[in-house]
Amino acid sequence: MVQPYKHEPFTNFKEDDNREAYLKGLQTVESYLGQDYDLLIGGERVSTEDKIVSINPSNKEEIVGRVSKANREHAEKAMQAAVEAFKTWRKVKPETRADVLFKAAAIIRRRKHEFSALLAKEAGKPWNEADADTAEAIDFLEYYARQVLRIKDGVPVNSRPNEYNRYDYIPLGVGIIISPWNFPLAIMAGTTVAAIVA
Repeated sequence: MVQPYKHEPFTNFKEDDNREAYLKGLQTVESYLGQDYDLLIGGERVSTEDKIVSINPSNKEEIVGRVSKANREHAEKAMQAAVEAFKTWRKVKPETRADVLFKAAAIIRRRKHEFSALLAKEAGKPWNEADADTAEAIDFLEYYARQVLRIKDGVPVNSRPNEYNRYDYIPLGVGIIISPWNFPLAIMAGTTVAAIVA
């Protein structure tokens, strides 16, 4: 049974245990700074010569990571892979799609301080702001998973005698999300997972 929705609590950094947990998350992030990250297209890793270099805005000497830069051909290949995946994903039961979001929320919740520490390194966010960004991403996952469960059977509508009217929601297709920089985890999650689960 799905528990009622509630907001992910913010971390109280006045408590020693929370500060220590966050510092541990920061150490985890520092252990993998400077790595290269491939594109992932149709389950295949693609490395390109051209990279987007992410630099810590609070320490210009620190490279957070280098991401392979996609060109038009990569984008087209990714879109076609998504169109192909949509053929089967659209048939997946809403409960299963919601469960994907619930599991993702659980993973982020378990690694909350690591995600927040990465936001601090990549976006220069203070601890409280990074924590709030991560909490909001968890909220979006939890919220939209519950929303698809709520609307999965459509909406009741009135029918006249000898009529049968229905109001159903159906998956429509592939989309693209270009999220802003100021809430790199929360807004990306909020705009992406609603489309994925629906």
